[in-house]
Amino acid sequence: MSTSIGNNLLHKNFLSPTVLDHQSRINTSTCIGGNSFFQPQVNSLIRRSPLLTEFHGTRLTMLKKKLQMGKQQSVSRSPQAVLAADPSPELAEKFTLDGNVELQVDVRPSTSSSVSVVEILVTSSSDSLLLHWGAIKNRKEKWILPNSHPVGTMVYKKRALRTPFVKTGSNASLRIEIDDPSIEALEFLILDEAQNKWFKNDGGNFHVKIPVRETKILNVSVPEDLVQIQAYLRWERKGKQIYTPEQEKASNYCYIISDYAKTRILVAVEVSQTTYQTIARSSLDIAVADTLEWKLESKIGYRTSRKLSFHMDDKSLEGGKCISFRMEKIDLSETTIISNKRHKKKARGSMSTLLREFEEARKDLQVEVEKGTSVDEIRKKIAKGEIQTKVAKQLEKKRPFSVERIQRKKRDIMQLLNKFASRPIEESISTESRELSTTERFAKAKEDQIDGPILNKKKYKLADKELLVLVAKSSNKTKVYLATDLPEPVILHWALSKKPGEWAAPPSSALPLGSVSLDKAAETNFSTSPSDNPTDKVQSLEIVVEEDNFVGMTFVLLSGGNWVKDRGSDFYVEFGCQSKLVQKVAEDGKGTAKALLDKIAEKESEAQKSFMHRFNIAADLMEEATKSGELGLSGILVWMRFMATRQLIWNKNYNVKPREISKAQDRLTDLLQNVYRSHPQCREILRMIMSTVGRGGEGDVGQRIRDEILVIQRNNNCKGGMMEEWHQKLHNNTSPDDVVICQALIDYIKSDFDIGVYWKTLKDNGITKERLLSYDRGIHSEPNFRRDQKDGLLRDLGNYMRTLKAVHSGADLESAIANCMGYKAEGQGFMVGVQINPVSGLPSGFPELLQFVSEHVEDKNVEALLEGLLEARQELRPLLPQPNNRLKDLLFLDIALDSTVRTAVERGYEELNNASPEKIMYFISLVLENLVLSMDNNEDLIYCLKGWNLALTMSRNKDNDWALFAKSVLDRTRLALASKAESYHQLMQPSAEYLGSRLGVDEWAVNIFTEEIIRAGSAASLSSLLNRLDPVLRQTAHLGSWQVISPVEAIGYVVVVDELLSVQNKSYSKPTILVAKSVKGEEEIPDGVVAVLTPDMPDVLSHVSVRARNSKVCFATCFDPNILAGIQANDGKLLQLKPTPADVVFSEVKEDELTSSTNLSEVASFPSVTLIRKQFAGRYAISSEEFTRELVGAKSRNIAYLKGKVPSWVKIPTSIALPFGVFEKVLSDNVNQGVATKLQVLKKKLHEGNFSTLGEIRKTVIELSAPPKLVKELKEKMQNSGMPWPGDEGPQRWEQAWTAIKKVWASKWNERAYFSTRKVKLNHDFLCMAVLIQEIINADYAFVIHTTNPSSGDDSEIYAEVVKGLGETLVGAYPGRALSFISKKNNLDSPQVLGYPSKPIGLFIRRSIIFRSDSNGEDLEGYAGAGLYDSVPIDEEEKVVLDYSSDPLIVDSNFRQKILSNIARAGNAIEQLYGSAQDIEGVVRDGQIYVVQTRPQM
Repeated sequence: MSTSIGNNLLHKNFLSPTVLDHQSRINTSTCIGGNSFFQPQVNSLIRRSPLLTEFHGTRLTMLKKKLQMGKQQSVSRSPQAVLAADPSPELAEKFTLDGNVELQVDVRPSTSSSVSVVEILVTSSSDSLLLHWGAIKNRKEKWILPNSHPVGTMVYKKRALRTPFVKTGSNASLRIEIDDPSIEALEFLILDEAQNKWFKNDGGNFHVKIPVRETKILNVSVPEDLVQIQAYLRWERKGKQIYTPEQEKASNYCYIISDYAKTRILVAVEVSQTTYQTIARSSLDIAVADTLEWKLESKIGYRTSRKLSFHMDDKSLEGGKCISFRMEKIDLSETTIISNKRHKKKARGSMSTLLREFEEARKDLQVEVEKGTSVDEIRKKIAKGEIQTKVAKQLEKKRPFSVERIQRKKRDIMQLLNKFASRPIEESISTESRELSTTERFAKAKEDQIDGPILNKKKYKLADKELLVLVAKSSNKTKVYLATDLPEPVILHWALSKKPGEWAAPPSSALPLGSVSLDKAAETNFSTSPSDNPTDKVQSLEIVVEEDNFVGMTFVLLSGGNWVKDRGSDFYVEFGCQSKLVQKVAEDGKGTAKALLDKIAEKESEAQKSFMHRFNIAADLMEEATKSGELGLSGILVWMRFMATRQLIWNKNYNVKPREISKAQDRLTDLLQNVYRSHPQCREILRMIMSTVGRGGEGDVGQRIRDEILVIQRNNNCKGGMMEEWHQKLHNNTSPDDVVICQALIDYIKSDFDIGVYWKTLKDNGITKERLLSYDRGIHSEPNFRRDQKDGLLRDLGNYMRTLKAVHSGADLESAIANCMGYKAEGQGFMVGVQINPVSGLPSGFPELLQFVSEHVEDKNVEALLEGLLEARQELRPLLPQPNNRLKDLLFLDIALDSTVRTAVERGYEELNNASPEKIMYFISLVLENLVLSMDNNEDLIYCLKGWNLALTMSRNKDNDWALFAKSVLDRTRLALASKAESYHQLMQPSAEYLGSRLGVDEWAVNIFTEEIIRAGSAASLSSLLNRLDPVLRQTAHLGSWQVISPVEAIGYVVVVDELLSVQNKSYSKPTILVAKSVKGEEEIPDGVVAVLTPDMPDVLSHVSVRARNSKVCFATCFDPNILAGIQANDGKLLQLKPTPADVVFSEVKEDELTSSTNLSEVASFPSVTLIRKQFAGRYAISSEEFTRELVGAKSRNIAYLKGKVPSWVKIPTSIALPFGVFEKVLSDNVNQGVATKLQVLKKKLHEGNFSTLGEIRKTVIELSAPPKLVKELKEKMQNSGMPWPGDEGPQRWEQAWTAIKKVWASKWNERAYFSTRKVKLNHDFLCMAVLIQEIINADYAFVIHTTNPSSGDDSEIYAEVVKGLGETLVGAYPGRALSFISKKNNLDSPQVLGYPSKPIGLFIRRSIIFRSDSNGEDLEGYAGAGLYDSVPIDEEEKVVLDYSSDPLIVDSNFRQKILSNIARAGNAIEQLYGSAQDIEGVVRDGQIYVVQTRPQM
């Protein structure tokens, strides 16, 4: 309020300006800024005295009285370069620059004011010297740029000023006046621009101190009008204390206090119902003569009211309103405020309070004068509310939130949960086929004839026609086929390229018959294929390139006398091989709403006419897109995104009015808001579409774009050149480019007309000179404004930007707030007559919250802004699902708030440079909250947010484990972001590839489509913050940069791969160090690999980790991306790895060291392992008492051995088994004769090397039928052991159990197991599979114990990992880490946590039966066969997203100590029982320990 009133008092046009005596030099004018009715004369400014008005009896008398004023500083000055002439410097320094070139610097105080003058003289100088300079304040090294500087000075990259010297004879000089008393020194360099030569001071800057000067203030007084304005502002900041609360609420008027003689008068002016202005400025200085006519309408005595009216002329903002007031003459002892006729209550206050405000205001301003602040600067500070007082600080305490910070409400985070049932993407795939186009039929026919690989295939849209280019390899030659359906004859103007895009003359061997050779090119005519059907006619051409040194072909077409190009550029097609996967997706449209995308592609030529056409077509397709679910809406998003990123033509030979564009936008966004309301599961993607489309608007919202550019031209007399070209472009077809052009003009003007700034803004936002020229009404000229146009253009372009953003920008905060809060504008030519009512039902205090955001949106320190933005989003959120005819305005506001969070975070990175971990964690929590508010299926993100809040609490409470826990939350947050990115890729990328191929979109734009979607949101900002915090947490928690899972020294050649899974079946001929970006936990390590390094986080006790240790392969996780990048940079080189328990040291070695490495000799040799074929022993099922080496594997025997031998508090589940040979017996049964025959054929193919049959074999095994005898024996054994028989619940339940048994048998042929046995030359046919059957314990937690620490080999400590739910998430391919701990065997009551869990998913199941694999190929000496085969429960496990912030294992230290100690005790007891190190699996249920299996630790 204070700032706005200050601006009103200083700038509204009914104020008379205070004009100072002319004190500046020639060509310098001085005046107060603002829209005054009084225009000062250019060269002769006469000081006007203020008006004093008094009431004497019944007359209103106007008295003119000269105000007593001392000397005033110039209001504004524009120093220019002049020859220094004063011979008496206070400071003087001389420097030798080069030979006889000398530099002399003099510093002296001005004779006419308190400014300092710096005079610089360079002798024997050139004609092209520039002073590259800046000032130093507050002893800081960073330069600041003074506001006052010589004429001709340019701002250089916002970091320095550059001023040309004035040449006089052989010398060059300039003069700089410093009027800022806080400037302590100038620093500069001298640049000889012609020679590009810098003159420095011993390699550094020249440094000139500015002498401290005494400010003479004895003869300077503060103008009375400023005192009274400041007094009012103080009074207002105190809450207008003369009001009672009731009247404050009832009559929100502005008051000015006027002081004279024996009375005081308060004038209240109500301008409109919602806007209030003040008309009195000084001691009743009401500027009667020129702007206001006062009439005394009644003659009323003392202490009775006088009725007074005034008229504003038509130049004022409110235009000719007549308002009546009452005024009352009162005593000095009290003040009476008289409101207008509607409110006649009186409020009384102490006159001494008002008088004190005047004195305090005078002191405030005198302090500014004593600082050396000019009157003009004081006036500006008052206008901006920058003169601070104690009053302002007191007021902050009374507000619901201070100017620095808002008070956030406490909320239940779980109220933000958006959870929808996930569906396989393929469910919505359209199977509708489309008819191939003429060129596509041509390509298909050619592809059928080609005997080699297709290297490239591209289709280009030529308006409503097509050009297809097919590149193939055939007989060691590159063949290029071109086909088009253009009706006119076509000539190919072409060249071959050794570098992409290069024009090089084709060799004669590549020229088709009839070609013409040109300089660096050739021309060849297309030929027309014969066809009876006119629609099948196609012009085609074949080029054969025999040489291999060309990488592509560059070309353009000539048809009908016109050059045909690729959106203004040359066509270029690569000869390289495209990704087969991309080609396949692009061809078949799998994973897309294909029928919808085909319609979009068919309508693209129509959509290219204008935005109106495109938005109307999109609106027409919305019903079909909505019916196709997420895939359909994804197709619309991809199309709109290609448009927004300028991959599609915006306007082509069609003129359309802006209001028609905005109306089409409005239609589309109305449909989008309706779908948002009716399809909550699609809201995230709908928000993306809306932010891409922009808001639009009915009626004159778009028309204002045409009208207001004329206002800018008229107001600022800039009707020609670039502005006229832009005007024509706007009238023809406005687009989002106009927002960028407007911003570029504003930046150009603000930079003191630096044309480089104009082009930089355009370039940074994707607009090139070529694009400006490509518009139907091209922009050919650069802006060229006069300096006297600067203020008016900045004002008007700023207003115009609001109009442009209202139509084109879906994420502009200012326009979004205005549309929701409502506004009304009249006059000045901008937003004329526009009135938008506020959205109804907004929360209490919401307008103030948005005002806070608006006021702080440019703050450098962004923490308070982020809090305000998120509080606004939280307040807005409950309104978004509710019925509201203004829903899209609320959505665009939420989108804008979301976008502002991202930009604020990016701006705030500097704030975090030296920040504490706690502050970075708080920033992370804010950005994560923003993501939660924006995303569907956000449960995982919510639990991450709860985790960060817990980490912050632990940090503030000085918990010793805070950093360790925070690291686990960080890891989980990264996994959540990766999962979200993957879901985006799965949903959007197929549509981008298919539609991109059909529309001829640049391949690079298609390839990075999903990546750019992610970068556009705050997920990218969150990832950057996590990267910043990660090394801090690792250092604090003493984690180091590595986790060594298998500490084996290794030497090998570095090979970088994306996934270990993709190469697990490969065999490397040389010792290989694999650097794999992804390791899930269930993969097999390929032959020839001596080390696996990864940034991924498999558990230390996962299957792949165990197999690495057993195979003596180095295996480690690297947490530092810089270290990992250093290893990846050695791709192909020979490295040596030397791991320790916490680090991996690597170094490059020479080839000749290979022979001396014992590690390498071990690589080629595999352990000698043999299997003995097991026979069917005549029984289909046996109890645990019958387990023997001949009947079951080690898994079953070990669990039976534990029964009755472990302590009573360790429980062992009941077990039975299907022994060895049962599978073979079932297969040989007559009922399965067909299955046996089929398996025999498939196994023969497998032996011949056809590994694709593995999957078919597994499917065939599932076809087995159960012999009745098997069912009978199994039922008896289960019932006798006290286990529930599945058949008791019905036939379907038994079929579930039988299928689970068959899946265990079929896992003998899973890929990782099959290739693992081949690796060690095991006879796969001799592998037999028993099935261990146990009742599942519905676990709270599952654990795996190694009774010797596997990372260090220390047998004095136990290492264990614990997960929530079933243990499959620990040993299987589930992302994230388990809780890990060690426990010394001599102190089992003190477990030490090494890492907290980051696994997002837990598996839970009802009381059920599990069938575990138990082969004769597990736990063999020298072979890690454990974990290769499957264990299958009857029932499917339920996946639950885990909340660790409420898990007692995390938050209750006593509970954690008890559970972990009991796990360690159980492991120690079993190790003592066997007398050797053990690998143990178990679960915890209600605090009870269950062990489900044990084996020797390998």
